[in-house]
Amino acid sequence: MTSSSRSNLLRQAEAVVRDAGAIITADWRKPKDVYHKGRIDLLTRTDMAVEAFLKEHLQRVLPEANILAEETANTTVPGELTWIIDPVDGTTNFAHGFPFVATSVALWCNGRVVLGIVNAPLLGECFTAVEEEGACLNGQPFSVSHQDDLELSLVATGFPYGIKEKINSVMTNLERMLLQTQGVRRAGSAALDLAFTACGRFDGFYESDLKPWDTAAGWLLVKEAGGQVSTYDSKVAYTLGAPTILASNGRIHEAMSDLLKD
Repeated sequence: MTSSSRSNLLRQAEAVVRDAGAIITADWRKPKDVYHKGRIDLLTRTDMAVEAFLKEHLQRVLPEANILAEETANTTVPGELTWIIDPVDGTTNFAHGFPFVATSVALWCNGRVVLGIVNAPLLGECFTAVEEEGACLNGQPFSVSHQDDLELSLVATGFPYGIKEKINSVMTNLERMLLQTQGVRRAGSAALDLAFTACGRFDGFYESDLKPWDTAAGWLLVKEAGGQVSTYDSKVAYTLGAPTILASNGRIHEAMSDLLKD
């Protein structure tokens, strides 16, 4: 896939994702019709409507691509050419009226993410990236932060749905980060945490037990903005669906990695 074809695909896919964002905006003040997939894992009618819209219209953009979408996936392994979709990342936020909500769409091609979109319609922000062409927010290029002191860094994290089984490691990591950074934020959307790390609002982000649709687009955003992405062990490269992810501006990566326990 050439650079020009990737850029053309991004333009078309971004238009589709922004149109899907109108569904989220329209449903924002309506009853949410909340269902439980698990004890704290929610699903709304909006998730399903956005996912159906994206599947239909992205298939038109690139008919030969497969679809791996959160609410209808029966696997977490993408095919050779696959759209990876999280229709509403931050469903719990959406259900409670907290506007930290995003749609994440990435194109996986021959073992790597070649374009990514994280759209936050309630915030009016759309983050985009194309492999080897940088990252943009509403069309304007951005880069990761330049902070190199962990004690002056603002980092983000998230908690897994299986929090009961992971509580000891989650709390150990949180305590270490709270004591060694300027602050830790937990806002409930990994896609936006990665996007905010990419554009320098956060200096780093870490989380465990995320799925490909949570990270695919944000992973590319961070890389294209000049950041670094690995597992909690900085020497182990991040792969789609890995049990942990650590993303940063690169300057505090080793220091964060030294604090984290799987």
